[in-house]
Formats: sequence, structure tokens, C-alpha cells
Amino acid sequence: MQHFLNITDHSPETIRGVLVRALALRAERRATGQNAPVLAGRALAMLFEKPSLRTRVSFEQAMNHLGGHAVVLGRDEVGLGKRESVADVARVLGGMVEGIAARVFSHAHLETLAAHAGVPVVNMLSEVSHPAQALADALTLADVAAGGPEAAEADPVGALDAVAGLKVVFVGDGNNVARSLMRVCGVLGAHFALACPEGYALDDAGVVVSHDAVAAVADADVLYADTFVSMGEEDQKDAKIKAFGDFVIDQKLLGAAPGRAVVLHCLPAYRGVEITDAVMDGAQSRVFAQAHNRLHAQKGLLAELMAPA
Repeated sequence: MQHFLNITDHSPETIRGVLVRALALRAERRATGQNAPVLAGRALAMLFEKPSLRTRVSFEQAMNHLGGHAVVLGRDEVGLGKRESVADVARVLGGMVEGIAARVFSHAHLETLAAHAGVPVVNMLSEVSHPAQALADALTLADVAAGGPEAAEADPVGALDAVAGLKVVFVGDGNNVARSLMRVCGVLGAHFALACPEGYALDDAGVVVSHDAVAAVADADVLYADTFVSMGEEDQKDAKIKAFGDFVIDQKLLGAAPGRAVVLHCLPAYRGVEITDAVMDGAQSRVFAQAHNRLHAQKGLLAELMAPA
């Protein structure tokens, strides 16, 4: 694994290897209170063009737990493509750190960083995909399929195998998160469907789309929510909220799903807009366990990318 820009850049075996390593590192931390310092002496430069909570903390803590450290650079400090060309930023950082992670408006910036840095480059979010989130989603699906985190850690391969056959319904906009979730479901053999209003579906080949949320979740094992209005779409807020009025995950919609169904949300959540308090804080929610899995997923990823051979 040289870079991590999209799920589909890698074989299913490679993605599964990252997930198995993430589960092993989570189990190690749970059992001993620490992880082996496999990234000792290594640094990750983190470039942010967009705000972040889970992404920044999960990547930074992942480096800390594995014995390395992170250098965090905000939008005004670097100015990708403005203060300096993206290629020049890549060349400079590549001589000072062992990895680069970037959260960007333009996926092309990630591709340029990867082409010129000479060190691994990680997509922390772009308008095209959010593969780091998808890794955490996959860990959470494994936990659900195995019957809990401890069971998944006891048999990581079996837990990932058990994800095959789950039906995951993304209720919302066909966006970068939906795309990466669909791809990781494909890797693990889970059935992915998108429930959205007309005009908001993914245009990727093979995606199953329903414009009836109640019908879509009738046999779902997982209901997944995201904001209806992504960063940079604030001018569309009123129109999108109106269009998605029948796609809110509330108790009525959850009640249309089987009793076994769990609810996920990549966060931040706009409570009362795409998901209600009663669902997000209810017994079927795995939202905060999913958020915590961001840390473990990022550990598995960074260990695979940056640990000495």
C-alpha cells in the first residue's frame, strides 16, 4: 500500500488486511492499555482545508498511540495551491515527514500530493470520497456482525466474513461518504442500498437506489445517516432540507426496519434534521461506538502505510 486516496485503489485483500490490523491494535490497547510503538520516530503532516473533530483527533491520537507524532497545519498556514503550489508543498513535506494526510475541497490536490511527495499520502476527506471514515464504518459493521467488539477482536477474520450478507441502507444524499461506504460494503460482501429523493443518487455504476425510504429499510440490518447539507453546500440548505423531508431517520422510519437493525451516523449530526434525538440516543444506535472506531481504523491504516518494513 503506497497511498490511501480511495477504497477502490486497493484490492479487497489489502483493505481486509488494514481492518484485521486495526482490530488487533484495538484489542492490544484494550488488553494492555497501550500499543507497541511501531511508528516511533515517524511524523505525519496533517493538512486541513476543512474543519474537523473526529478526523483530526483520530489521526493525531493514532500517531501518538503508535509512538509517532503529528504536525497539524491549518488552511491559513499552508494555502494549498495559493501560497505555494500543491506540488511544491508535497516536495517540501516529503523531505521532512514520513507521511502526509490531507482534508481538502479538491480531490485533485490529493492526487498531486501523492505524485510529488515521495511518502504515503492519505485522504482525510475530499469531495469525491471519505475512505478513512469507511474503514471505521467497516469495523463497526464487523462489531455488529460478530455480536460485539470483543467477539470481533477474538476472531477478526470471522467477524469481517460475517459482514457478508448484511444489508446497509444509506438514507440521505448520494455524497462522498455514501460512495466510500458503498465501496467498503462491496469489499466485505455486504449489500448496499441508497435511499434518497430523485436527483440525489450516486451516479456510480451498480448502486441500488430507492426513492421510498420506508420500503428501502424494510429488510435492513443497518440504517446510515449523514448530513443532508455537506460543507460547501450551505447555499443549498433550504432546498435540500425540504427535498429530504421524507428521509429523516426517526422512530417511525426505524420502526419500519427489522428489530435487529442498528443506526449509524458519520457525524456531525444535525439532530432533528436528518436524525432525531430519540433514534441517535436510543438502544439501536451505534453512532458513538462508530465514532470511536475512527481511532482504531486510523491506527490500522497508518501502521500499514508508515511502519518500517
